[in-house]
Amino acid sequence: MEAIAKLNNCPMSPRKMRLVVDQIRGQRVEDALNTLKYSQKRIYAEKVEKLLKSAIANWQQVNDERVDETTGLIVKEVFVDSGRMLKRIQPAPQGRAHRIRKRSNHITLKVDSVTSDINTEESNSEE
Repeated sequence: MEAIAKLNNCPMSPRKMRLVVDQIRGQRVEDALNTLKYSQKRIYAEKVEKLLKSAIANWQQVNDERVDETTGLIVKEVFVDSGRMLKRIQPAPQGRAHRIRKRSNHITLKVDSVTSDINTEESNSEE
């Protein structure tokens, strides 16, 4: 059974956030947490790390068991969509104005156990 965690209206650029989430897609949860802990884009990685921990807690609530090495959770799916955009004006020379677009994003993260992925693949191949 998979668990989902969402973060809406995170005030950071979706393009830069995608660079961080691309690093953890498909990884085991322990490896993903280590990757995020030592990521170069620290501010972005902190948000994703907190979201991943929330998804793990959601999985524990659904399945009534603790996460350990035998469980083998993986980051099944993670994607970033663009959110609202705040439009601001910055003064420019000779009485002009430049538009500043402050972007935000929505992150959706799904975790699932490795054993349930194998079971669903086997049932699909039998049909």
